Amino acid sequence: MNSSKSIEPLFKPFKLGNLKLKNRTVMAPMTRCFSPNGIPRADVADYYRRRVENEVGLIITEGVLIEHPAAGAEHDVPHFYGEEALNEWARIVQEVHEAGGKIAPQIWHTGMARQKEKFPNSDANSIGPSGIDFNGEQVSEPLSGEEIHDLVKRYAQAAADAKKIGFDAVEIHGAHGYLIDQFFADSFNKRKDEYGGDLVQRTRFAVEIIKAVREAVGPDFPIIFRFSQWKLNDYNFKLAKNPEELKSFLTPLVEAGVDIFHASTRRFWEPEFEGSDLNLAGWAKKLTGKPAISVGSVGLNAQLTRDLQQTTKENNPTAYLDELMHKLDSGEFDLIAIGRALISDPDWVTKIREGKTKELSTFTKEDLKTLV
Repeated sequence: MNSSKSIEPLFKPFKLGNLKLKNRTVMAPMTRCFSPNGIPRADVADYYRRRVENEVGLIITEGVLIEHPAAGAEHDVPHFYGEEALNEWARIVQEVHEAGGKIAPQIWHTGMARQKEKFPNSDANSIGPSGIDFNGEQVSEPLSGEEIHDLVKRYAQAAADAKKIGFDAVEIHGAHGYLIDQFFADSFNKRKDEYGGDLVQRTRFAVEIIKAVREAVGPDFPIIFRFSQWKLNDYNFKLAKNPEELKSFLTPLVEAGVDIFHASTRRFWEPEFEGSDLNLAGWAKKLTGKPAISVGSVGLNAQLTRDLQQTTKENNPTAYLDELMHKLDSGEFDLIAIGRALISDPDWVTKIREGKTKELSTFTKEDLKTLV
C-alpha cells in the first residue's frame, strides 16, 4: 500500500446528482452518547471537522433520534428535533462544509432495542411491529396503524429538517435490528395486516418512510438507506438467503426512492453468498443498479467490539487494504465506510494517501470508551 497507483481507486471523485465527493471514503455512523440531554455541542463539531480536515469525503453522523418518546435506547444520543438541537446541527454542517466535506445525518429509531428498565428517565414503552423484544417475548402492544402513520411522518420531518439546515443527504437507518429492521424480520414482525406477511410485504413500513422522505426533500436530495443481514442479537441472521430473495427485498425500496444502499457487514472482504466473491454491497449494486456503500472492519482485522474487549493482538491497520482497492477498482461497490479505524485515528485517510501506513493507529480497548 505504498504506491500512489495502488490507492487510486480510493481517491477517485464520486458524483451522484448534486452530491459530489472528493473521494470514496465515508465516515461510518457510530453512536457515542456525547450529546448531553440530546444536544450536540462544540466537541461534536470538532470531532467531525477533524476527520474532514483529514480528507474524509462524506460524514454519516452517528444515529440521530427522530422525535418520538421511545426513539432512544441510551442517554445522551443526539436528538434531531427541537430548535436547540437543530441549531447545533446547523453549526456542525457549516463547520464540515468550511473544512471541505459533505455530511448526512443518520435518522434513527431503536424500536424494541430500547429497554425501559434500563432507561429510567422516560416512562415511554418500547415499540415495535408486534411488541416482541430481543428475547422473543411480547412486552408491549403491537403498533397500531395510526401509530405507524405518525412514525412515518416523524421520519419525513427529520429528513425535511436535514435539508433545511444544509445537510447534503440523509441516511435512513434500516439495519441491525432497530425499528425499521424489526419490520423486515419475521422474528419481530408477526403482523397479519398489510405490514406483515412475506419478506416483500414486510418492507411496507420502510417503503412508506422512504416515499414520505422523498416527498419531504424533493427529487434531487440523496436518500441513503442502510440495511444489514445481521442483527444485534444474532450475527448469523440472514434476512435474504440468496440473491433472488435479496432482489425481492431491495426492489420495493428502490421503487420507493432510495438513491444509495449502505450495506452493513461485519467484514467487507467476506462474500455474501456461495458461488460469488461479491459482498453484500456488491450484490446490492448488481441487483438494483444503484450505487452502494460497503463497510466492515476496514483498517483492522479484529472482530466486533465484543471481541476487542478480550484481545487486540489481531489488529492490523493495513489488513485487506489491497482487496479493498481491488473491489473499488472493479466497481463492485462505489464507496467505503470506515468506522473504528477513524475513531482511533482521525488522520487515517490522509495517512493512507501519503503512504504512512506504519503510523496508523490500531483500535484498542481504550477506544471502546468512545462507542456504545
